[in-house]
Amino acid sequence: MITVRVYGILITPERRVLVSDEFIRGGYYTKFPGGGLEVGEGTRDCLRREFVEEMNLLVEVGAHLYTTDFYQQSAFNQSHQILSIYYYAHPLEPFTVSFRERPFDFLPEQTADPRGEAEVFRLLDWEQFSPDAVTLPIDKIVARMVKEHPPF
Repeated sequence: MITVRVYGILITPERRVLVSDEFIRGGYYTKFPGGGLEVGEGTRDCLRREFVEEMNLLVEVGAHLYTTDFYQQSAFNQSHQILSIYYYAHPLEPFTVSFRERPFDFLPEQTADPRGEAEVFRLLDWEQFSPDAVTLPIDKIVARMVKEHPPF
C-alpha cells in the first residue's frame, strides 16, 4: 500500500522556517507541517486542510518543491510505502498558535499516554535551519534543497 503525505515549507519574511515537533506512537519527530492525503482530495487541498487543522491557519499553497523519487518504507507500518509531496506555503493571515522555543516542549499531559499524539510548533532562524533540524529522511532531503536554494 502507498500512503501519500503532503507537507508545506513555510518561511516567514524574517527568514524563519516553521517546523512541527510531534510525539507519535511513543516517538519524537521534528518535521514540516502537513499530513495524509484523504480520498477525493487533491494534494494542494490536503495541505490547506492540514494547516487549518493543525494551526488554524489559512495558507496559500505555492510552488511544488519536491516529490519523493525513491522507495521509502513507512516508519509505522512496514507494509506501507510513503510518497511525500512538498510545496511552499504562504500564510494568508497572522499566526494564532503559540510557538515554542525548545524542541519537544510539550505539556506533561500531552505525552502522558505513550500511545497518544502531541504537536507543538517552532520557528527556526535561517541560521539554525539545516537537514539536521528535521527527523524524517525525506524531510532531510527537502531541507537540504531549501537551504542550498533558498526561495528569497
